[in-house]
Amino acid sequence: MRHVAALAGVGVKTVSRVVNGEPNVSAATIAKVLDAARTLDFQPDLHAGNLRRADGRSRSLGLLVGSVDNPFAGALHRAVEDVALERGVAVFASSLDDDPEREQVAVAAFLRRRVDGLILTTVSGSQGYLAPELRRGTPVVFVDREPAGVESDSVVSDNADGAALATRHLLERGHRRIAYLGDRRGIQTAGERRRGFLEELGRHGVATRDVPVIEDLHDEESARRAALALLTGEEPPTAVFSSQNLVTIGVVRALRELGRHREVALVGFDDVPLGDLLEPGVTVVAQDPRAIGRIAAERVFARLDGDTGSPVREIVPTRLIARGSGEIPPEVSR
Repeated sequence: MRHVAALAGVGVKTVSRVVNGEPNVSAATIAKVLDAARTLDFQPDLHAGNLRRADGRSRSLGLLVGSVDNPFAGALHRAVEDVALERGVAVFASSLDDDPEREQVAVAAFLRRRVDGLILTTVSGSQGYLAPELRRGTPVVFVDREPAGVESDSVVSDNADGAALATRHLLERGHRRIAYLGDRRGIQTAGERRRGFLEELGRHGVATRDVPVIEDLHDEESARRAALALLTGEEPPTAVFSSQNLVTIGVVRALRELGRHREVALVGFDDVPLGDLLEPGVTVVAQDPRAIGRIAAERVFARLDGDTGSPVREIVPTRLIARGSGEIPPEVSR
């Protein structure tokens, strides 16, 4: 820092204030310090900085997502990063893989790094283990799934309403034999989507006791196998509602293997990559992971900036994107 100060023609304390993002430093001074830092390839020691910094912050967030290879998680991650980078804050990300033990291991790793806040997708039955951290004032925002065992901010999609929207779309086109293919049944969002599906069938007078409901499909291949078995059975459905994007991809593969992608209607929950380029295009109820990530990051920074209000629950609406697969009428599949 002394070398940077000498090259920039400022004091060491000024360099420290620029590095730590403190206020009341002119833009010209900031530019001089940053130019000098780049010239000298200066990288601050964040751990030492934590000890000296008046606010005790590490300028970092911990982000736990379902799986970094899922497009939904990738979009959410990018949105969090966009907000954080504007404040000079780094984001450490980890995958949950729907494993309760992995959830707690990842959260513990974030806390060991003294992150300033947490944005978490969770799967365990209770997040009560976070109660001490919440009492210490660490901002924690839950995304995609709401917390259990603690009260904290959350940002979620309207899962039941989105599933009902998909189901209604198929019912309005005349379908009555509609199958549900879903994620692991222990996941909160999966339960909400199943509930929205079944309740919408009931509202339209469709008996739900004989409706095919296949769950615990955790990837494309398990969904493909389940769809193949369903579609080659004695009484195949005329339409399918798939409640997660990887499940939707598996169903698409099965339909194309059987040559029935123009005969059986399909609506998926979550958009899928290149879904608009297939023939027919894949009709989806799309979440807005970028909005979820942005709102979650903004909630963390609001808490860091002094917001001590009651926990906030933000619900991000879904929207139906009709591309062709969800508009296939049942007559075609007879």
